[in-house]
Amino acid sequence: MSLKERLLARIARLGPMPVADYMAECLFDPRDGYYATRDPLGRGGDFITAPEISQMFGEVIGLWLAQVWMDQGQPDGVLAELGPGRGTLMADILRATRAVPGFHDAMALHLVEVSPVLRAAQAETLKGHDPSFHDSLADLPEGPLFVVANEFFDALPIRQFQMSEAGDWQERQVGARDGALIWGLAPPAPLDVRDGFKPGMIVETCKPAEAMAEELGRRIASHGGAALIVDYGDAESAGDTFQAMAGHAYADPLANPGQADLTAHVAFGPLARAAAPARASTLVPQGVFLERLGITDRAQVLARGLQGAALDAHIAAHRRLTHPGEMGTLFKVMALSPPDAAPPPALEPPDDGDADAT
Repeated sequence: MSLKERLLARIARLGPMPVADYMAECLFDPRDGYYATRDPLGRGGDFITAPEISQMFGEVIGLWLAQVWMDQGQPDGVLAELGPGRGTLMADILRATRAVPGFHDAMALHLVEVSPVLRAAQAETLKGHDPSFHDSLADLPEGPLFVVANEFFDALPIRQFQMSEAGDWQERQVGARDGALIWGLAPPAPLDVRDGFKPGMIVETCKPAEAMAEELGRRIASHGGAALIVDYGDAESAGDTFQAMAGHAYADPLANPGQADLTAHVAFGPLARAAAPARASTLVPQGVFLERLGITDRAQVLARGLQGAALDAHIAAHRRLTHPGEMGTLFKVMALSPPDAAPPPALEPPDDGDADAT
């Protein structure tokens, strides 16, 4: 029985399911879930992430991590990545930091990954670095934690609520009709959201993301370290952002369960609030962050040894990572750090009294 058939059977038995349940089944079902069955990255997959575009992305982030580590007294700790893809980002981080005295010796490498296919790719890419694998953030050892999460939070299951003409909130659900999956709405229910919404508008919440931010904040506030979160999104929920990607193109999220990547834009404000007492930086566009870290200088150094098509591809990669019309503005960066630590490089602390830190 296919995943779609099993979802239809579940709906027939139990009724329509929240978007969060549908998203979780499609992405993480152990038999037919999207991440359980494939390597989704690269030209032959469904999407491409910043580390696959250019080594420069991971290199400058590696030096950012090393600087934070030095600013906090060079403690022995945990270097971790959440959702490490093929391991490309971590490989670039480790290469860029190998000349930083003591950094590799001080860090135990840990990866949080649920996909067996991607775990195998990560183990191959990071051969010689002996990474430890975990199913969840909670499994990481206690201690100073230096963690990167690039395009990780966007894949965590969201709930969607739509305001009715009467001003009530109705949860958006996935139902069934004539053998097809369809959209529907649950009966009205209370929802604690900010003012400013009008009938027909949608708000998204992501409790799994907030729970992870809370765990990161607890660890970092208690033991030190930092978390760097890079993802597409904005400070707060901004309407219906639930989407599917297949073959590098947008797809119908309900058409082929388990065969497309399902994501939603990240609301960074709730993450910042959940992470207290750790301090969240202000929210900065990816392009600004990378430029502050010197990516253009690095691009110029790498360009010296290139020509022709290779040089053109290098220039295009730099533009794609930083230009406002590409990933430079859509993607945002936020860091979590101990409340008494120096502000992380290239990121400002929030203004005094800014509860949202964004």
